[in-house]
Order: sequence, then structure tokens, then C-alpha cells
Amino acid sequence: MARRVLFWLVAGAAALALIIVAALIGFRLTSQARENESRVDAAPASGQFITAADVGIYVQEAGPASGVPVLLIPGLGAWSETWRPTIDALVQAGYRVIAIDLPPFGYSFRPVTSDYSTPAQAKRILAVLDALKIDSVVLVGHSFGARATVEAAMSAPKRVRALVLVCAALGLQEPPGGDDNGFLTRAVLGTRPLRNAVVASLGTNPWLTGTLLRAFTVRHEAITSQRIEIYQRPQRVNGTTEAFGRWLAQFVLSDERPASQQAALYRALKMPTLIIWGESDTITPLPQGQHLASLLPDATLVTMPGIGHIPQLEDERTFDQLLVENLARRLGPRQ
Repeated sequence: MARRVLFWLVAGAAALALIIVAALIGFRLTSQARENESRVDAAPASGQFITAADVGIYVQEAGPASGVPVLLIPGLGAWSETWRPTIDALVQAGYRVIAIDLPPFGYSFRPVTSDYSTPAQAKRILAVLDALKIDSVVLVGHSFGARATVEAAMSAPKRVRALVLVCAALGLQEPPGGDDNGFLTRAVLGTRPLRNAVVASLGTNPWLTGTLLRAFTVRHEAITSQRIEIYQRPQRVNGTTEAFGRWLAQFVLSDERPASQQAALYRALKMPTLIIWGESDTITPLPQGQHLASLLPDATLVTMPGIGHIPQLEDERTFDQLLVENLARRLGPRQ
């Protein structure tokens, strides 16, 4: 009897393993078939590609050339178009708006070196300013995009007129990633075919886009089919899963400790800083925002009740109003 039970346990485990492997392979093959578009052909005509450091960055611009420049930097899995309501609100208020796709997400080209480190991303942000001949700018960074945003501000503080950080995932309370990862994590992320299969199943799987957005938010009614489709568009670009996997491996396994993860260095950021946070954010809980505000010499923390990790998506009207009103208060005239 015991042998029979053991046999069925082993057989069941083997069958489950085979099902998982088959599913991973299936999702990876599906992603390869789906990712068949050139980024140049697929990118919306509303933007352009500009050379910034080591890559071609997809940029969307709007608003008067004489307005104060505001550069929008999206978070994990997002791209410039996900900022559209905010772009429109800022343009209406008289700002010159530049929204970028930070690789590997969106339509921007991916670096040949696969360097997605925080300092490398910050250099690309500053290179966008150089390419557009912008001397000083308001930097707005959301979630993981805030890391490169802060890094850019620390690298060139005189070029940052003001800083806006939205539910910033800065990792100030985290040890370097490479120290705490177990064997399984390293094995999965360090093995390219397995990593890509997992990413294709979970990260770039369009069937899960809505589910992932709802996991990051509180007001699920804001996750409309139209908004889901916007997030899904770049998933058709060649090599999306491969690039996402490389980014994920570097992010999780790297032991880098950039300036933006060193709390003591925040005291040197003298520019006006607006911090917008969802009070119900479970990805970066509110105490992280409060801690961040305590580190900065000239910070204003504004919270949004009943909002999660993507305020500009969950309650775009309130978010845009807070952003425009606080920028006007801190910057004065917009010309």
C-alpha cells in the first residue's frame, strides 16, 4: 500500500512538472509568434526616435516650445502613451511635455550591451535633454522609473528645475539584490531559455495585462479595456520577451548600489520636490513615501486616499490637478 501511494505521488509530481514545462514552452512559442513587428514600423506616428547615449529613444512631445519642459518617465512595463491624460493636462496648463519610453519597455531601442543599470538609464534621460537642447527640466518619475529619475537628478542637479516622484520604488530599505537571491531564483534568471519562458508566461503575456494592472491598483474600475490595450501595444515588437528577461535578470541579481539607493545622498537634492503617493499602495507602502519626504530638504508629500500604486491611472483627474497645481505653486510663471 505504501509503495502504491508513493508511486502515485511521484507520478503525479512528474505529470505536474510536464504540464508546467509544456505550458512554459507554449507561452514562449506564442510570444515569439506575436513579437513580429519592427519597433520603427510599430511605434505611433505621434512620436519620434532620437539618439540618446547608446540607444534610440522613442519620444512623444506636446505643448508650446516656450513652456517649461516636463519630462515624464514611466514605470515597470509602461511607456510614454500611458501618460496621455497627464500629457494633455500639462499641455493645457502651458507646459512643454516630453514623454519617453525607457528601455527595455515601449518602443525604444534596447542597448547592445543589455545594460539596464540605474546609472545607465539616468545617462539616457540626460542624453534626451541634450538631444532636445533642453537646459533645465521638471523630471517626473513613476515607480521603478523613479530610480533613474532620481539618479539623473543626482548626476546633474543644476539641470533639474523640480522633481516629481510618484509612488517611487527606490529600494532605499533594500539590501543589494544579489545578496539575498536563492539558488532557484539565480537558476531561473540565469538560464536564458527558462527565463524567457517564465517571462513569456507572466510578464509579457497579454492575457495577464489586466490582471497585473489590477494587482498594482485599488480602483479596478479604472482598468478599462482601452487602457489595457494601450499597455499591450508594445508587446508585439520584436524581442520584447528577450529584452524584458535581460532587464529582469539584471534588476534582481545585480548587487549595484547606485546613488539613488543611498539615503544620505538625498540631502544634496535642493530642488523643489513633489511626492505623490497612493495611501492604499501595497507595492510601495505609504511609509516609504513618508521616509523619502523626510530625506529631501525641500519636499512636499501629497497623498491620494483610496488609491494604489498607479495614481495617474486610477484617478487621472485628481492626479493631474495635484500635479499642475503644485508645479504652478512651486515653479511660478510657466514661461
